[in-house]
Amino acid sequence: MSVPSGPVVSLCKAQGFALAGVCAARATDFGDAWRAWLAAGKHGSMGWLAEHVDVRAEPGKLLEGARSIVMVGDQYARRGEEDRATQGTGRVARYARGRDYHKVMKKRLFAVADALREQHGGHAFRAFVDTAPIFEREHAVRAGLGWVGKHTLLIHPRIGSYVLLGGIITTLDIMPTGDVVEDHCGSCTRCIDACPTGAIESYTVDARRCISYLTIERREPIDPALHGAMGDWLFGCDICQEVCPHNSARPPGSPIGEVHGTYGAGRTGLDLLDVLGWGSAERSGELSGSAMKRATLDMLRRNAVIA
Repeated sequence: MSVPSGPVVSLCKAQGFALAGVCAARATDFGDAWRAWLAAGKHGSMGWLAEHVDVRAEPGKLLEGARSIVMVGDQYARRGEEDRATQGTGRVARYARGRDYHKVMKKRLFAVADALREQHGGHAFRAFVDTAPIFEREHAVRAGLGWVGKHTLLIHPRIGSYVLLGGIITTLDIMPTGDVVEDHCGSCTRCIDACPTGAIESYTVDARRCISYLTIERREPIDPALHGAMGDWLFGCDICQEVCPHNSARPPGSPIGEVHGTYGAGRTGLDLLDVLGWGSAERSGELSGSAMKRATLDMLRRNAVIA
């Protein structure tokens, strides 16, 4: 007999998650599209994305006997907030300005899993935040957390796309929540038109041209032909989200909304000359507890030179 999803969602909300929902732990229809994207080489040098493809496509291979997936979302920036660059500063994507979301979200997911384990002994629970081969975004859609926009990011109709995803896969049979949210992108192409490197096609991104990939994941030198288009971004990029009507437009009189997860305001960017002068100790000290530690010192210096 299935467990009601209401109490499970309430546990997630009690931990401060902005969004929560449940879907069955079954395969999505995204596996073929993923394989085609990999075959086209659009993942760039992120070789790990080509690993465990069969596991990504079939949740039961990630956790034997899996019946349900609890998906959560954290809002890390508010809709409609302007973000202006400062001369001499390299911009940092909003998600990386505060505390490392992997640690912040996983701690709270562990708390949800522990509570469920106490209530439903004998079942297995595995939490993940970018830490398991699973199609988080697709399961979030199936759990009713939003739809996938043309920029390939999840969009929630109320809080937009400034959302971080995580979840718990479990052998516990939980009733699914809600209906899938309808795609509201319509004929809009603002994200596609605004991408300075032309990385976005409709509902797909070529990582090899994406500023976020270039500044965060690519270890090798960056094609000089892309330098001008990269602008002042030091780590990541928010352009496709900044132009999205679901982020930039907030109906008059509507609540701004709470930024969940206690990430803190953080800094909008870093002084480029400071970054160029960093050694290993300075990098470690300045980026302690930050998701920006994903980039090596050499990468940050390279990005600072381009910016």
